[in-house]
Amino acid sequence: MSKDIKLSVLDQSPVKAGLDAYAALQETIDLARLCDGLGYSRYWVAEHHASGALAGCSPEVLLGRIGAETKNIRLGSGGIMLPHYSPYKVAENFKILETLYPNRIDLGIGRAPGTDPFTAAAIRYGSQLGPEYFPTMVLDLQALLNDTDPKTPGLENARAYPKVNTPPHLWMLGSSEDSCALAASTGLPYNFAYFINPEIRTDIFDHYRDNFQPGPNCDAPRSVLTVFTICADTEKEAIELSRSRDLWFIRLLRGNSGPFPSIKEATDYPYSERERQVIKENQRRRVVGTPEQVCESLELFTKRFKLDELMILTITHSETARRHSYELLNSAW
Repeated sequence: MSKDIKLSVLDQSPVKAGLDAYAALQETIDLARLCDGLGYSRYWVAEHHASGALAGCSPEVLLGRIGAETKNIRLGSGGIMLPHYSPYKVAENFKILETLYPNRIDLGIGRAPGTDPFTAAAIRYGSQLGPEYFPTMVLDLQALLNDTDPKTPGLENARAYPKVNTPPHLWMLGSSEDSCALAASTGLPYNFAYFINPEIRTDIFDHYRDNFQPGPNCDAPRSVLTVFTICADTEKEAIELSRSRDLWFIRLLRGNSGPFPSIKEATDYPYSERERQVIKENQRRRVVGTPEQVCESLELFTKRFKLDELMILTITHSETARRHSYELLNSAW
């Protein structure tokens, strides 16, 4: 396969039916340790709030623990939902991580709330700075990471501590054309969430590369696609494992972000004809099959979008199956 295309991992710290958030976070730590040993390039953890399905609400806290449990793999946020927070405080948090784990920290940022409007308002606690301020917040964060003057008037002299020799690597995350344009104009590497939006423009990465303006930390464009993937010894087994996500997705659409269901629970569920159609449409967002089938599909993505890297999101109810999926893919790739 594409030896020059590195594989990385996105972990949403899923809570499994019959287990709790503690088990979910322990699985994240164990999986990070495994992926470090396997040689994956990065391990990113996500930010979600008020969710019974996803335990990771504070990437910077979780990364502090994962860093102590790993040795070589780069660690990062996938991502910090910047409109909720002060860019100054985010810069401090990730400079602390960079101080603890030098040359291993990525700071992926996004504009989405990662939750419902009520919870988003609670996180901001009265702040009137909404997502429309995101481009300015990105520039201020970029400056604070690099010890230069922030763009917002009145903040020119602000400097975030501790001082670091190499700033955390800032990344733009997104699932739309707006994020693509912002990544290009601010000189940031770009990670597109295909698992969220498979209706990707065929030329979106070309547009990003053509309009890229070198920034203080990245002098050339870097294109990454994040894909939901399940890899198993047989295609039948992979499809069986994916049934849990089918039911989870249907419940998510109904506003029920409960734990990730078991295969039996998903198999026994009485789907309506409309729900079956929704599941079929959603299957375009993912790559499921044997190592050979999965690698073939991922290879097509790398050629179609001229990618520099692939990030893999895998969730199964069985922790053993999830670990095996990453092992199989790493070996085959």
